[in-house]
Amino acid sequence: MCVFLTVLSILRMLYQSHCTKPLTVPTSAPVDVSVDDVNDSSLTIKWKTPETIGDSGLDGYAIEYCKDGSKSAYVCHMYVRAFASDWVVANEELTAANRYCIKNLKAGDLLRVRVVAVNPGGRSEPGTLADPVPIREVVDRPKIRLPRALRSRYVKKVGEQINLVIPFLGKPKPAVSWLKDGQPVDTKKVNIRNSDKDSILFIRGAQREDSGVYEMTLKVDSFEDKGTITLQIRPGPPVSIKLVDAWGFNAALEWTPPKDNGNTDITGYTVQKADKKTGEWFTVLEHYHRLSATISDLVMGNSYSFRVFAENKVGVSEKSTVTKEVATIQKTGIVYKPPEYPEHDFNEAPKFTTALNDRAATVGYTTKLLCSVRGSPKPKIEWLKNQMIIGDDPKYRQISNQGICSLEIRKPCSFDGGVYTCRAKNAQGEATVSCKLEVKRISFATHFTFFLFCI
Repeated sequence: MCVFLTVLSILRMLYQSHCTKPLTVPTSAPVDVSVDDVNDSSLTIKWKTPETIGDSGLDGYAIEYCKDGSKSAYVCHMYVRAFASDWVVANEELTAANRYCIKNLKAGDLLRVRVVAVNPGGRSEPGTLADPVPIREVVDRPKIRLPRALRSRYVKKVGEQINLVIPFLGKPKPAVSWLKDGQPVDTKKVNIRNSDKDSILFIRGAQREDSGVYEMTLKVDSFEDKGTITLQIRPGPPVSIKLVDAWGFNAALEWTPPKDNGNTDITGYTVQKADKKTGEWFTVLEHYHRLSATISDLVMGNSYSFRVFAENKVGVSEKSTVTKEVATIQKTGIVYKPPEYPEHDFNEAPKFTTALNDRAATVGYTTKLLCSVRGSPKPKIEWLKNQMIIGDDPKYRQISNQGICSLEIRKPCSFDGGVYTCRAKNAQGEATVSCKLEVKRISFATHFTFFLFCI
C-alpha cells in the first residue's frame, strides 16, 4: 500500500510539473529593418530588437535573401509564406547582433532581404526591407549641407521674397522631395528647382500661411538624408494708433491689432515715445497686452510722438505705427519746491561683528585668527599679544580688508601661546576682542602612529 501511494505521488508531481511548464512561443518580428551600407559585392543591413520577446528569450537572428522577381520574393511581398526554397540563408549560425553584412553578392542583382528572430518557440514573422536593394557601388551617399543660417528658425516678414538654396552631395544624382508640415508642398505657391548639386525653394511673396516646417529628403537607392527648415513670418504693425487725450504730465493712447500676426498669436506690444526736440525714441512699455495705455511722467513744455510695435513668438514687427498728433505738455505756474532732507550722520564707533574664538594650534603648523569689524571712518587695526603690541614682527602677518581682520602666526612654537587681542580705533571710539591660543607639542606616540599610517 505504501509503494502504491509513493508511485501515485511521483506521477502527480510529474503531471504538475508538466502542466506548470511555460508555453514556448516565437517572438514578434524584428522592426525597422534598413540598409546600412551597400557596394558591388556586399550588402549590410541593420534592425531593432522585436518589441515582444516573451519568457522563452531570444537565441539569435537568421538573415535570408532572394533575388527580386523570383516567386518566393513575390509571395513574400504579398505576405504569404510559400516557395521558401528560393530564400537563401546568409548566416550559417544565428547572430546575436543587430547588424549583418551579406557578402559575395553579384553586382547588378536586385535583392529582397528579411530578418527572422529565433527562440525555443520557433521562428518569428520576418521583418523585411520595404524595397528591393540594387547591388552596386554608391559613389557618394546623399548628404544635405544645410547652411548655418537655416539651422535655426528662419524669419521673414509678410510680403518679402524667400529664396533658399540648399546644397547637397550624392552620386548618382539623388531624388529630391519637399514636404511642408508633413504634406507635399503646394507647387502653385512654392517653386522648387533641383540641380545636380543643390535644391532651391522660392516663394515670391511670403504670406503668414507660408510659416511652417519644411522637410527636404534626398534619396539614392536605399540611402536617404533629411533636413528641416522652420520658416516663421514676422507680424505686421498695428493697423492704427490714436492719441486720445493729454493732460497734466500724461497722455492716453489707443491702437488696433495688426492684420498679419505672422501665423502665430500676438503676445504683446512695445510702446515708445520721442521728444520733438531730440527725435530720439525711448521704450516706455514692453510686452504690454492691452490695446490702450496711459503714458505718464512726461516733461512739462515738451511735445511727444508715440509709436507701437506688435510682438509674437518670433519677435517684434519690423515696422511700427506712429501717432499723427503730438501730445504737448503745457507749462503751468507751479513752483517746484524740493523737499528738505536732514543730513544723516554716518559716523560710527568701531564694533566687532564677529569675535575671536579660542583655539588650539600644533607646534610647527601655521595658524590664523579671524574676526570682523565695522565703523566709520575706517578704523585702524592693531594686534596685541598678552597686552603687548605685535607691531611689524615678521613672524606675524596682519591683513585687514573690507572689515575682515586676520592674524597669521607662522610655524608657532610653545612660546607663541597666550591671549591675542584685536583692537580697532577711529575718531568715534575704540573696541577690542580677545581669544586664547594654546600651542601643543606633537607627542612621540602621535609621531609613531602617523609613521605607521604612512607605511
